[in-house]
This record gives sequence, structure tokens and C-alpha cells, in this order.
Amino acid sequence: MPCVSFQGVAGAYSEEATLQFFGPEVETHPCRTFGDIFVEVEEGTADYGMLPIENSVAGSVVQSYELLMEHDLRVRAEVILRVRHKLMALPGTQLGDLKRIRSHPQALAQCEHYLARRGLEAVPRFDTAGSARDLAANPEPEVGVIASALAAELYGLEILEEGIEDLPFNYTRFFVLGLDDPPRAQRSKTSLIFTTRHHPGALYDSLGEFAKRNINLTKIESRPRRNRPWQYLFYLDFDGHWQDTACEAAVMGLLRRSSFVKLLGSYPAATTPFDGEL
Repeated sequence: MPCVSFQGVAGAYSEEATLQFFGPEVETHPCRTFGDIFVEVEEGTADYGMLPIENSVAGSVVQSYELLMEHDLRVRAEVILRVRHKLMALPGTQLGDLKRIRSHPQALAQCEHYLARRGLEAVPRFDTAGSARDLAANPEPEVGVIASALAAELYGLEILEEGIEDLPFNYTRFFVLGLDDPPRAQRSKTSLIFTTRHHPGALYDSLGEFAKRNINLTKIESRPRRNRPWQYLFYLDFDGHWQDTACEAAVMGLLRRSSFVKLLGSYPAATTPFDGEL
């Protein structure tokens, strides 16, 4: 089985995404930072990396996109994980015993109304799974943690309530990163980065290469170009493989109209788990 690097400690949501995609036999390797994921794959310490890209509630993970620009790993797949936050505590703890809840600031924010209704104090920590690990190592009977079911299992904590997030449609999208491109899939998606020239209608003309070929854009986002003040990078996802006839023509048109294009990869599109739920 492959070795997959992810950011965080054992039991992180990124590890859940890894198990969801690769299966329970996969070897996982925790990393301290997102940048370490890239280094481990580039150096061969890991076969693949699991990188969070965006959350349906909190938006894009800015650092992830910056690292995709700086490194040359290929996107091999996308994974969409349904994030269901669990409230957990030491075995034998009752919900009424809790006074303080620890977790990553984003997880706490996503459960803000739940915590307010219960009168529980939110205590920010560096990581969801790390909060579970630390509570197991240093027991405090009045403290609970918001983390994944995997974290509860790994650290011997008891889940008191689950699905405590304020918004029911809470999903995180991940990229599976590797050194080479994946086999061509029946249903593909492509991600790339580009910059436009500075003249009126430059972005309009660039995106028009896709519109006139009836190619669906699934994401576009701009970020400042860190080495060139007041210039911007555009991150673009579209349906299709770059080698499809229409897609290849659109990318070639984009190359002619843009000052820079970086293809991140064409990869199997994930099945959207919330299809039909709305």
C-alpha cells in the first residue's frame, strides 16, 4: 500500500480523507506543516500527499494554493470529505460535566451556535486531533474536545454528541498530490493557474476561451502574486481533461492571451456527496 503524508497529528480530518480515498490499509504519515507534505513527496519519503484545498463553509486554504504555485507536484485526484464534528471527552464524562471545549479555531467557529446554546467556553488550540491527543495524555474532567471520530478512537475518548456543526453541509475538498499524472478518467476535472496581461478585457478574453467552447468552469479565484506587487494569480478549475479536444484548444487559447499558465493536473472528478440532498 502507498504511504500518504498529511498535515496534523494522527486522527486529523486529513487522515480521515486519506482513509476514505485509499482504504483502511494505507500507510499514513503525519507532517508538521503543509509545506512538509510537498517535501516528503518530492524526496520520496511519501508516495502521495493529501492537501486540503477548500472548505464549503470557510472557503479556500490560501497556503495550499501558494504551495501549488511554488512546487511542481501533480494533482492526481480530488477527495471530498463530509466533515461531521464530534464532541468528545474522557470516558465516563457526562455532557453536563463539561465547561470548556478545545479545538482548532475553525472547528470552534463552525460549532459556535451549538457551544453558545450549551453555555460552553471555546478554547482555541492548534489542531482538532491534537486537542484530543492532549486531553487523553493530560486528563481534565471538565474539558471536552471537538474532533473526528478517528481521533476519538485513536485516543480512547468517548463521543458525547456528533454532527454538532452549525451548518449541515460542511465539506472539505482535498487534492491528492504525486510526482506524475494519473491515468485518464471517464469523468475528469482540470486545475490550472494563470495571469493576465494588463489591458481592458484581459480576464474576459481569457475566460472566453472556455465559454465559446461550452466548457464549464467550476471554480475561479484570484490571489495576490507575492513576488510582484499589485499583480494577481487566477486559480481555475474546469470540467474535462486538458487533452480533450475542446479543452486543449481552450488551454492553447489561454496560453496565447495570458502572460503565464501553469497546469496543475487533470484528474478524476470526485463524486459530489451532496448530490440530491438539497
